[in-house]
Amino acid sequence: MRVIAVEEHCVTPELRELLGPQIHPYYPANRWPAELERRMADIGDGRIAEMDAAGISMQVLSTAQPGLEHTPGEQAVAVARAFNDGIAEAMRRHPSRFSGFAALPTADPGASAAELERAVTELGLCGAMVNGRTRERFLDDQFFWPIFESAEALGVPLYLHPMPPPRGVYDTYYAGFGDDVGFAFAAGAWGWHVETGLHAVRLMLAGVFDRFPRLQLILGHMGELLPLMLERTSGVISGTPTLGATGTSMELSVAEYTRRNVFISISGFFSDPPLRLALDTIGADRILFAVDHPFGNDLEARRFLDAAAITDEQREKIAHANAERLLGLAPAGSAD
Repeated sequence: MRVIAVEEHCVTPELRELLGPQIHPYYPANRWPAELERRMADIGDGRIAEMDAAGISMQVLSTAQPGLEHTPGEQAVAVARAFNDGIAEAMRRHPSRFSGFAALPTADPGASAAELERAVTELGLCGAMVNGRTRERFLDDQFFWPIFESAEALGVPLYLHPMPPPRGVYDTYYAGFGDDVGFAFAAGAWGWHVETGLHAVRLMLAGVFDRFPRLQLILGHMGELLPLMLERTSGVISGTPTLGATGTSMELSVAEYTRRNVFISISGFFSDPPLRLALDTIGADRILFAVDHPFGNDLEARRFLDAAAITDEQREKIAHANAERLLGLAPAGSAD
């Protein structure tokens, strides 16, 4: 069975230099251990050996959080181009093993739209990854909408990846347990999943999917809590709760936007209960396989895919068919 992993992180020398020794500008605990960094920088034979050992056919390469979202536009443009050129070169060397999501200089939406077009039409990338807020602004701000316009026109998705919450939110909600625990609590243990699901709902409330109805958004980590909250959020915002209608200007409900405009990946969530919930709420046609390499475990992810309590048809869709359809990836059979 072909297996395509869609949230697989890497770093190029230019991006690594930009990020600096602490990686994240205001979370001193967010450091990359040397071995993790080595694996992230490897977009060649070492990575492919790990993929082979786990039975993963293809990775869609992308930036690692925090990416370029904290960087001023004039500084980010050159680094985004270098990153995209770097993963495009890896794709040329190994066309059956790698595809890629572009990095974007999101602080400059016009430059981002142009870079996305270059990455897709000239380099062969299949979309873009955006790591949450840009300089503390959510993407529902119409300032960023040229990025959505470009993605819709090109027919490629945007992968909305988490980033830790703003420093003020961290201090109020997650601090008090030491830097290491606080960062983990605010990031992968809890905080950034909540915020990314919130970010997706903000896009719906702001009318992004009314203005760009063909735009497709990918959320990792089994949907960033959205499947769990889908009916509740949709009912309260889009329905007629006891306190009365909320009066949004949305053309559809949260549930309808989710089922029309959102794909989710299983990255880092390798157990049956959240997968069953995703199947029940969103459906097998909108679920993608992912590991979250090198932060996730390739072998664990593949074992889960093989053993999950789903039908063979659902397994094929999640493993590769949905990614092929969404990302325009050729079916298996091309030579490396």
